[in-house]
Amino acid sequence: MEVKPVRERDVDTLALRVFLKSIEILGGPRKLVEHRNLTWLPSLMAASYAIVLKEEFMKSAESIAKELGITKQTATNILRADEKEVLKKINLDEQEESKRIHVAGGLAKLAYKEIKEGRDESSIHLEISKSIAKSLGADWAVHVLSSIKGMDFPADKETLVSRLAGYEIEGKRLEEILEKLSYPIRNPAELLREIGRILKGEN
Repeated sequence: MEVKPVRERDVDTLALRVFLKSIEILGGPRKLVEHRNLTWLPSLMAASYAIVLKEEFMKSAESIAKELGITKQTATNILRADEKEVLKKINLDEQEESKRIHVAGGLAKLAYKEIKEGRDESSIHLEISKSIAKSLGADWAVHVLSSIKGMDFPADKETLVSRLAGYEIEGKRLEEILEKLSYPIRNPAELLREIGRILKGEN
């Protein structure tokens, strides 16, 4: 399968497509809602970015880890995941992060392959993304991604506030959440992960 590299500004778009396709392979948003387990979302997002960076830019596990703000071992687990075996190992109630990230890596590989072989829409409309995210209880993630579209990274606090001011997540003003983050933010995946960390009450 020949894969043509995309331009760097297209990484976020392709990663989002892989992310949504992974959810579809996993059983769709309804399946995650039924299990009331949204802890898969950060794992799937990280895996989606990792696979895109590896396949489109031939980046190493170490380089991917630095870019996404994850450990080298996590990046390695994603890249080594066996997409042929992953569907046999899916357990939506899995609490161990290392197992989730391995399965997420396999799902992202499958999703990437599906997209590259044309079994996916060439573009994802924002309304479809919003519908899926809302059903997962994570519509804020789509709002954030759509608001920062085209933004250069790494990003500082002032730039993010200018794009995201006025929005609330779970009753918290996004400006207040941004005040608690460490800067610069290296990429969209790190931004989503850090916002999620604050929402969970982690410091």
